[in-house]
Amino acid sequence: MYVPGDQPVFRHVPAPTSVQLQVLVQQIAERVGRLLERRGLVERDMENAWLTTDGPGGPLDDLIGHSITYRIAVGPRAGQKLFTLQTLSANAIPEAEQQGDHRGAVRAGGFSLHAGIDIDPAQRQKLERLCRYVSRPPVAVDRMALTASGQLRYSLKTPYRDGTTHIVLEPLDLMARLAALVPPPRMHLTRFHGVFASHSKLRAAVTPAGRGKGKKPPAEEGTDKPATPRHVAMNWAKRLKRVFGIDIEACARCGGKLRVIASIEEPEVIAKILAHLERTAPDQYPSELPLGARAPPQQPSRL
Repeated sequence: MYVPGDQPVFRHVPAPTSVQLQVLVQQIAERVGRLLERRGLVERDMENAWLTTDGPGGPLDDLIGHSITYRIAVGPRAGQKLFTLQTLSANAIPEAEQQGDHRGAVRAGGFSLHAGIDIDPAQRQKLERLCRYVSRPPVAVDRMALTASGQLRYSLKTPYRDGTTHIVLEPLDLMARLAALVPPPRMHLTRFHGVFASHSKLRAAVTPAGRGKGKKPPAEEGTDKPATPRHVAMNWAKRLKRVFGIDIEACARCGGKLRVIASIEEPEVIAKILAHLERTAPDQYPSELPLGARAPPQQPSRL
């Protein structure tokens, strides 16, 4: 229970049972279905549900539809089933793997809910594993290979129920599936729930930046408690360093702090300056920056 004015405290609670999760995911599926029905996006009867469209779907809709139904999206074999390789017998796959990860995972009406991760504050490796999982790329490059016929063979992390371990794609079809993953403009890719939701009254008390509806007013003069520091977004130089490992604010020769002294936009002047620096620059400059660019993850293990 939270008393206004007190600092919220996270407490460890027992994990929900499979029955509780099943009831919750069923409730989520029903509420989302009713919302889509009210907006005219879904028509359904007692047994079936289907999407409705006012006109023909666009190219991206076709790509998404073929992707989720495991069919070829483009090319002469468009609409046909995806070519797969079954190197395992269905009987050889354990029953638990055939049903998926049953540890805190339930499904209902096309929705899946997973609540099997429990991380204590001191379990930094487990927290890193979860962060790597949510930030994983859509395609594991180390599980992709080019066949002699020019097709792409992709190894699945977990075999399907029928023993399928690989799928075979045309290069153009792979590009179509990647295009289907591109989110629409102005769409939120990260959503927060509970106390982290944007309209939660406790969000300001549990987030480092202290932003939210429950944010307290600045401290009045004469009080000892300082005001909550205002969140400041990173500038372009810090983002460049964080993403690509390029520290543009550090001198490559002495390591000192650099500062902007002028903004030159004329191409002729820029060319003259760069040509002069190239002629006068000594050879002992490092060939690359100390931090180096951040490469894509190459770890063989995938979550």
